[in-house]
Amino acid sequence: MQESILGTSKLVAFVHITDWDRARAFYEGVLGLRLVEEEKPFALVFDANGIMLRVTPGGEHKPAPFTVLGWAVEDIEPTAERLTAAGVAFLRYPGLNDIDPHGIWTAPGGARVAWFHDPDGNVLSLTQF
Repeated sequence: MQESILGTSKLVAFVHITDWDRARAFYEGVLGLRLVEEEKPFALVFDANGIMLRVTPGGEHKPAPFTVLGWAVEDIEPTAERLTAAGVAFLRYPGLNDIDPHGIWTAPGGARVAWFHDPDGNVLSLTQF
């Protein structure tokens, strides 16, 4: 077996944004991530439960059509309800059956998933395994 090159290194996550203040309000104020540092003009650095999340502004932004950040949650329904109360709208994808009133889809393997956008249209998700 080959020795791990990055298997013991900490992961750093990145997400591209266009508006510094709007992103800070969302990631800190709505999602409740702890702001570690403002590295203007390079990144807002958040602690996402031990993972460094660098929210980085840039030029033109075309959001990916797939999930770029996701959180594993213990109980998805109350988490989705709290986010909805904070103004988050959950996405509904055509062709996915078994989506409940909260916008939560039940995957064939039993995982429950809900998707939403950040202010820049990046797709984020919640998953209860």
